[in-house]
Amino acid sequence: MSLATAPLLRHYVDGAFVATDRQFDNVSPVDGHLVAKVCEADAATVERAVSAARRALHDGPWGKTTPAERAAVLHRIADGIQARFDEFVAAEVADTGRPEEQARTLDIARGIANFRMFADLIKTAGSEVYEMRAADGGDVMNYITRKPLGVIGIISPWNLPLLLFTWKVAPALAMGNCVVAKPSEETPSSATLLAEVMDAAGVPPGVFNLVHGFGPNSAGEFLTKHPDVSAITFTGESRTGSAIMKAVADGVKEISFELGGKNAAVVFADADFDKAVDGVVRSSFTNAGQVCLCSERVYVERPIFDRFVAAIAERAAALRIDAPNAEGVQMGPLVSRKHREKVLSYYQLAVEEGATVVTGGGVPVFGDARDEGAFVQPTVWTGLPDTARCVREEIFGPVCHIAPFDSEDEVIRRVNDSDYGLAGCVWTTNLSRAHRVARQFQTGLVWVNTWFLRDLRTPFGGVKLSGLGREGGRHSLDFYSEITNICIKL
Repeated sequence: MSLATAPLLRHYVDGAFVATDRQFDNVSPVDGHLVAKVCEADAATVERAVSAARRALHDGPWGKTTPAERAAVLHRIADGIQARFDEFVAAEVADTGRPEEQARTLDIARGIANFRMFADLIKTAGSEVYEMRAADGGDVMNYITRKPLGVIGIISPWNLPLLLFTWKVAPALAMGNCVVAKPSEETPSSATLLAEVMDAAGVPPGVFNLVHGFGPNSAGEFLTKHPDVSAITFTGESRTGSAIMKAVADGVKEISFELGGKNAAVVFADADFDKAVDGVVRSSFTNAGQVCLCSERVYVERPIFDRFVAAIAERAAALRIDAPNAEGVQMGPLVSRKHREKVLSYYQLAVEEGATVVTGGGVPVFGDARDEGAFVQPTVWTGLPDTARCVREEIFGPVCHIAPFDSEDEVIRRVNDSDYGLAGCVWTTNLSRAHRVARQFQTGLVWVNTWFLRDLRTPFGGVKLSGLGREGGRHSLDFYSEITNICIKL
């Protein structure tokens, strides 16, 4: 696409789309063509957005809405995404290069589900009520109320753009807050489409604001440091989360972080072998490994180790790597050539650390424009110690290291010997073992005989460097609320 024909993605502030002078390129990871020009927010634009959000909450109609009224708005937003489903698919695919089928069945479908689930939840959520007897014999009642927390700063990542963006926007609006949201600079398109849907759905001006830009000395920093922002919710790298925590410390803001992961999958010898192979292929290579929940560490009980490594390597080598709309495509590119450089540096480091490259380890060659994209080969390693950097550091690419183990106690110790604690998988047909092992994982989420499956009403988040706080279901209602305990002596 030429510069003359590339669309301009603008900010959405106080109910209007606005442009700023500074702009940056949104480039396709498939072949390097220009997808769009994107406006970069300056400090004044972020100030306008935060001010508009405060007015909408305190002086406008939004602060007086009932849960049922907000639920109706969220359902209209979901209907608006559904009506423009194909446009959202195209936006996600253009920015990420992921297969169209994944965008249809996962990303956009979950974005719609997030709005609908939180709309229904807010209509039915109850309160806590406790009765007690005072020292003088009088009756006392305690109950809690939830009120909007204020202006919520939302910073979302590039790997699952709409899904993770709506995962934060929907509960924030459901609880009556106003938001200023910044999508990743790598994937701004679907968030801009969502602003159009918000506008068409009749969301009052200032309730939802969208600013584009980067982190340091750009929209992200301006948002996190703004004194009138009540809370920050962020999904992304642990290092960035640490920087945000320092930035908001003086203001004692509420924070919720879902950060990196170096997740482990444990395969016991009694597991259904074929299902475990299918599961580990999914959990290691879905979205080219660019999911914070992917399994980069795989531990396999020794009696089936060699057979399992061979099966995973065969499946990985057979994955169809191609453009998003290619027939039978199973894996697209990484999000950018810059990220590809990072992943390839780990491919090289693994060899230097002594890994056996069972399959992959390089870049596919197409002989056409796709060679200008950000493709890498799905890669399987063995032979590294648990102390190796490639076993300890998050790579965020289509890669896994497979190692043998001999006992439950050993593998639990090795799984927990990590700076991260987001998720894990256990593959076994022994139900007692499944419960016993899963309870000992130091992670926020454990799957047994499955992966990437969760009721949206359950809590989500990590421990250690993988995050702080929990979102999802009632946990989101608490985070996005100012909770007051009212105590009445009857």
